[in-house]
Amino acid sequence: MIKYKHLLFKIKQMKTALLLLSLFLSVEGFSQYQVGHRTITFNDPSRSGGFGSGGGAGRQIQSEVYYPAATAGNDVAISSGQFPYIVFGHGFVMAWDSYQNFIDHYVPLGYVLVFPRTEGSLSPVHQDFSLDLSLVGTKMAAFSMDASSFFFQAWNGRKAVMGHSMGGGSSFLAAAQNTANFDVLVGLAPAETNPSAIDVSSNISIPTLIFSGTEDAVTAPATNHKPMYDSIVNTCKHFISIIGGGHCYFANSSTTCDFGESTSGGNITITRAVQHDITFDALDPYLKFYLMKDCPSWPVFTTQRDTDTRIQSLSVCTYSLPVNPLITQNGSVLSIPSTSLTISWFLNGTELIGESSQTINTQQYGNGTSEVHVSDLSGCYGSASQEVVTNGTNGLDEPVEWMFSVYPNPTKGVVTIQTNTSDSKPFELTDIEGRKILQFEVQLKSEVSLEELESGTYFLRSTHSSQLRRLIRK
Repeated sequence: MIKYKHLLFKIKQMKTALLLLSLFLSVEGFSQYQVGHRTITFNDPSRSGGFGSGGGAGRQIQSEVYYPAATAGNDVAISSGQFPYIVFGHGFVMAWDSYQNFIDHYVPLGYVLVFPRTEGSLSPVHQDFSLDLSLVGTKMAAFSMDASSFFFQAWNGRKAVMGHSMGGGSSFLAAAQNTANFDVLVGLAPAETNPSAIDVSSNISIPTLIFSGTEDAVTAPATNHKPMYDSIVNTCKHFISIIGGGHCYFANSSTTCDFGESTSGGNITITRAVQHDITFDALDPYLKFYLMKDCPSWPVFTTQRDTDTRIQSLSVCTYSLPVNPLITQNGSVLSIPSTSLTISWFLNGTELIGESSQTINTQQYGNGTSEVHVSDLSGCYGSASQEVVTNGTNGLDEPVEWMFSVYPNPTKGVVTIQTNTSDSKPFELTDIEGRKILQFEVQLKSEVSLEELESGTYFLRSTHSSQLRRLIRK
């Protein structure tokens, strides 16, 4: 293991080998898909031109779609599951397949990449390209609701717009014009556009990550990337500058881009492969957090951003994962400190619907493991649990009312009935018309099978106390 960490350290040239090992294992463990490919021509009837054919009257937007599949190939079936998609804008006179490095890296990890092929000439119209990116985002979202679509029910509800150079600037235009289309924006050496991507950046309200190379002489960071970052005021934003990195090195080798960079000056001091590694090391946990809803990836990203000696970074972002709350117990009453987050209480792993305040009286639910989640808008939460055993008192040596709980409810067949004493108590189950179905006794905690019953509503009654619970058999 020591040799293995040392090898990673040498390859990545990282300050912390342990962090890289965790990233490597996370990525490798998650890689499970082959690369499927499908060509789709989208259509915008309100405009003309574009690239491709077969999309209908109006502007043609031929796009190359790469997606997770069980077997590699063209038009093969998409893998089961739900995935995020990324609409990717290419650079000036660069083909979509210049970004094969992104395809090969991200599709096996469970991302769908979509490359519109419009505006590839020597005189591109940036506004048209931005509208193409936005429209493709809208059309891709609609596929998930269309039963006849190749991508029916394939999305997890998260999507990004990303672009390189001209495509990066156009991605800023697309995000500023219609933020509802995307959840996150990533710019790779984004170029200033006409209309100005810098000017519209103040309208961007989705999380944004910008990558730059210190030796980029094609789109100088000081007049392109950095002003876009500075103009963003409404969201969590990050700027990662790769030391010694260039402009074209975000992509694979491209004759047109590489020629332009070779004649522009600059002093690139790292290889293309190293620039790819640096980019993916930061971008992987960032996308996994925002697009895969993987909460533990957030501190991985921020640690990478703040400790990787191969980069210089800036960040304006107040987000942090929710911390675990502290539970205080007073008899059968549990409480947590005041919070602006959403509160949910659970008993033995089953959510107690309607229990969303700072305090809960567990007496009415009986003994077991009480757990509380405090969740933010990202769906991430902090949690704490408390074992509650009242044994006939409220913890203050005072008599308490006998209670019982039943879970899961609704159930697919087997339920657990739990009381707050160790005394055996009689129960009966009736149907909605009051007909007796079952009779049995429960001593503290018992499992009861309802698998032979038809789906419907039943009533569980304690004949000891006449307490009643409605029970739904799914």
